[in-house]
Amino acid sequence: MLREWAVQERRQTTYNEGSLFDGHGQRKYLTQSESRCLLALSTKDGRQTRMFCHLLYYTGCRCSEGLQITLRRLDPETGRIIFRTLKRRHTVFRAVRVPRPFLRELTAFAASLGLGPDDPLFPWCRQTAWRRIRKLMDRAGIEGPQATPKGFRHGFGCHGIGSGLPESLVGRLLGHANPNSTRVYTLVRDDEERALARRMW
Repeated sequence: MLREWAVQERRQTTYNEGSLFDGHGQRKYLTQSESRCLLALSTKDGRQTRMFCHLLYYTGCRCSEGLQITLRRLDPETGRIIFRTLKRRHTVFRAVRVPRPFLRELTAFAASLGLGPDDPLFPWCRQTAWRRIRKLMDRAGIEGPQATPKGFRHGFGCHGIGSGLPESLVGRLLGHANPNSTRVYTLVRDDEERALARRMW
């Protein structure tokens, strides 16, 4: 039984090590410079697209989770956005802290449209949201498997671990049920690796 567990553990580790790269070895996460470029470009797009782009960057939420955000899910008192975590058997909510100016902008935007407390801030289908973000990435010249809304999510995980956040906190912010899903981000520490590489060279 112990041997069987060890084989499963090796398989899981192998999968996790490769899960931030596609079958051709290309990364699936956005770097901080790519994310900043997208955020800068998004200021020239419509207000909703810009805010959705910032939502993905600040929270690492899944695209479908971001589309479920309503005025009721914004908590100005604590400076958090409440997400209903997807890919769970039972209903689970998580709170993710965001910059207060961004939270105020989301609240003001909802008020300007006269949205009710349960009306979605981004009334798009998943494909529309995907296309809007992909179009922005095309304009930024970002190509490859990272050029999707999920690239923000993977980038959030990498940046969180690279910034020294505890692995458990990053997992909670991303809504991971399995710690192995978070552990994969510990394998990518771009800034730390660059510093060590400079010392080696």
